[in-house]
Amino acid sequence: MLKHWPPLNALRGFEAAARLGSFHKAAEELHLTQSAISQQIRSLEGYLEQPLFFRNGRSVALTDAGFDLLSTTQSMLQQLAVGIRRLEQYRKPNQLVVNTTPAFARHWLLPRLADFHRLHPEVDLWLLTTDETPDMATQTIDIAIRDDLSAQAECSFKVLHADRLLPACHPHLLTLPAEQRTTLHGEREMDWSHWAVQAGVDVGQQQHGLNFSDPGLLLDAACQGLGIALVSQLLSQQALANGLLQPLLEQTIRGPNWAWLIHRDSEADPLTRGFCAWLQEQLEQI
Repeated sequence: MLKHWPPLNALRGFEAAARLGSFHKAAEELHLTQSAISQQIRSLEGYLEQPLFFRNGRSVALTDAGFDLLSTTQSMLQQLAVGIRRLEQYRKPNQLVVNTTPAFARHWLLPRLADFHRLHPEVDLWLLTTDETPDMATQTIDIAIRDDLSAQAECSFKVLHADRLLPACHPHLLTLPAEQRTTLHGEREMDWSHWAVQAGVDVGQQQHGLNFSDPGLLLDAACQGLGIALVSQLLSQQALANGLLQPLLEQTIRGPNWAWLIHRDSEADPLTRGFCAWLQEQLEQI
């Protein structure tokens, strides 16, 4: 491994000269003198201990090593440019960063975002989905809405909704005998062991089948008729209403608690208050 990186300005000078095929044109593009470009490239060649250009008077051509480095340098500079542009989102005056799980975002929040945007068009919402619980002290997040939250320092914590779980499947599977239905297994509360303990009812669930770590994918699989699943009542609300899912019976069991964490630096912000009020109103309609 390299002990240190070559100077970034030398890599920029090299990329421009290699792309344009001229030290003079590279100097014009970067608003430098030609001698400065030449010095940068000599320094880079000294660092790498091999030539990057064939020089013949005023014309230059890349060596094989130069071609190789050009590809790497252009990719690196492009990624750096994209990363720097992405930082602009942190300077937007009406930015609101909301963290949640992919399943909650896809199956509950996304279908309702048009309503929120209609009511609050001034909010520049950034929806950040992660599988892992965020660290609100080190990440730039205003609100986290998840089913795996506990209190964190410098944040307000509140339980918003006590979810219920129900066994369900696509309606066409109900025409099959119970023993012919594939069992879809989830993790945490969506594991069938919770149903066995809390409900004690056999709905044809089996030990083997298909396994999912993401409750959103578990719900998608059930909606597509892959098998029976223990699903979140909150997340499956739309699928049940649209006839993509049908409960195997009316009984439900206790599920996870959906809660929020609001960073105290954001708590008094009108954007945060508006989003929280809208969110609570939506959950109260369930």
